[in-house]
Amino acid sequence: MRETIVAALKKIEEDYDVKVLYACESGSRAWDFPSKDSDYDVRFIYIHKRNKYLSIDPMGVGKKRDVIELPINDLLD
Repeated sequence: MRETIVAALKKIEEDYDVKVLYACESGSRAWDFPSKDSDYDVRFIYIHKRNKYLSIDPMGVGKKRDVIELPINDLLD
């Protein structure tokens, strides 16, 4: 499963042009009480390239979001 998670994080880096600095498992598996159908909850901290941070939000304050939200599937959250 580790390989699947690492591959998913690498894809996120490519798709969103970010660098993942830290990733950890959360949820029932992290607390050591998974059920037989538990998914893998992974949370991560990332950074953008410098120019992204130095850019101006053309739509006004608050319109430029800095979050990566992906759909949950049966295996990864």
